[in-house]
Amino acid sequence: MDLSLSLEVILMLTVVAALAGFIDAIAGGGGLLTIPALLLANVPPVLTLGTNKLQAASGALAASITMIRKGVIKPQRIKVAIITAFIGSVIGTIAVQMSPPDLLEKLIPFLIAAIGIYTLFAPKLGEVEAAPRISEGTWQKVASPLIGFYDGYIGPGTGMFFALGNVALRGRQIVEATGAAKVLNLSTNIGSLIFFILGGNVLWKVGLAMMVGQAIGAYFGSHMVVKGGSKLIRPLIVLVCLAMITKYVMG
Repeated sequence: MDLSLSLEVILMLTVVAALAGFIDAIAGGGGLLTIPALLLANVPPVLTLGTNKLQAASGALAASITMIRKGVIKPQRIKVAIITAFIGSVIGTIAVQMSPPDLLEKLIPFLIAAIGIYTLFAPKLGEVEAAPRISEGTWQKVASPLIGFYDGYIGPGTGMFFALGNVALRGRQIVEATGAAKVLNLSTNIGSLIFFILGGNVLWKVGLAMMVGQAIGAYFGSHMVVKGGSKLIRPLIVLVCLAMITKYVMG
């Protein structure tokens, strides 16, 4: 399926995707920009989610490659989480195409507010490793698929959930947690995208154009993570959370 969108609108969406890719690579929450932009361009909601996954996958891929090459994260250490997050996103994507996501939409502002408050007030958040609150097995087999389901069902803020969950529950350093979040987010994006494609809910012309912008933004954003560390990530997470809450409150 395709819609008639002007070249100007597609270029605007590509620029928005570049900015979203930059923000996503650092703090997550890029969907806060791309999803409203697609809706503003009169793209139907389910097509918006599917097209957003197409462009988001390229950003997650670019950020993941950078993180792996820089040695921030080794995928083999989180291979179980990669698989379970993928499965969770597939289930969430099938569910969102079969039912209205009213319940999760009501919960999102509270979840995001909790992340913002925790990030703002937690002392030395992710600057050094801390004692884990749950086992690695519980994180990879329970928390990861739950976040994956959320990504397939709704999406915005998934990167923050993966990163901050790894910091809060596993005691990881925030740069390492952010690197892992990019790889896990790539897995959930791919899982979700496959089933949006099977459902015929992707605008290819728009999505492919946005992929270019997303990949460029993610490339530069992931390099900023490696250079800036927790000093850069922490304030951006708080700002993104504030922006997302504002968006949901304002409707």
